Amino acid sequence: MAQISAQLVRELREKTGAGMMDCKKALVEANGDISAAVDVLRKSGIAKAEKKSGRSAKEGLISSIVSDNNGTLVEVLSETDFVAKNDKFQAYVADVTKKVSEFTNLNDVSAEINNLEKENLISLIATIGENIQIRRAAHWAGKCASYLHMGGKIGVMVEYKGDATKEALNDICMHITAFSPQYVRPEEISSEVTNKEKEIHSAQLAGKPAEMIEKILIGKLGKWHKEVCLNKQPWVRDDKLSVEKANPTISIKRFARWQVGEEL
Repeated sequence: MAQISAQLVRELREKTGAGMMDCKKALVEANGDISAAVDVLRKSGIAKAEKKSGRSAKEGLISSIVSDNNGTLVEVLSETDFVAKNDKFQAYVADVTKKVSEFTNLNDVSAEINNLEKENLISLIATIGENIQIRRAAHWAGKCASYLHMGGKIGVMVEYKGDATKEALNDICMHITAFSPQYVRPEEISSEVTNKEKEIHSAQLAGKPAEMIEKILIGKLGKWHKEVCLNKQPWVRDDKLSVEKANPTISIKRFARWQVGEEL
């Protein structure tokens, strides 16, 4: 029987992300052969993979690919940050992102990639030993830009029209990362959401004359728009200008700001 050293166990753990004891048992069974031990881990883990699919997964990674005519953003979750930093997990996330970037049907790419990757996910869960989920994926046709923050813990993608330098688009994505807008422009906000905001402020102004309330509400809504609408927010590079005034040649059509494990 081959001698199973601690270094050999660590090497297998780094390669697969599996637990220390599982790695040691697999190496014993494989007589110290790491490649064979990986197969042992996969075979022994597949039966448990389905059970692990119900466990909480709030760590992970966001990845993106942007070309001249489309953009892709993908979030894949794991149970621990240790696995999120694992080379095998990161390679899988990159592979999934590439596959999504090649989709031609853009109706429901999250469902499509999950169906496509079902067997690969089970195999990866069996090897790594944690629940792994492709949580969401977006693939937009159009001119796009993206930005990943904190090594992929936050991902931003924008679709835009007009003339833009790479630096300007990167700044806009960084602004969205920092200020978390909910809309691009006030016109996108539904009347239901606006009316609810008016009700909240009106209740705070109870007892004041109606004409005064109306004027105050206009100011309150304007201030609120500067908080929730990208175009109206003070620009990250110069807060004396709004985002739209600081970037007059760029029109943002839509954006996504994802944070790993956030509530949807």
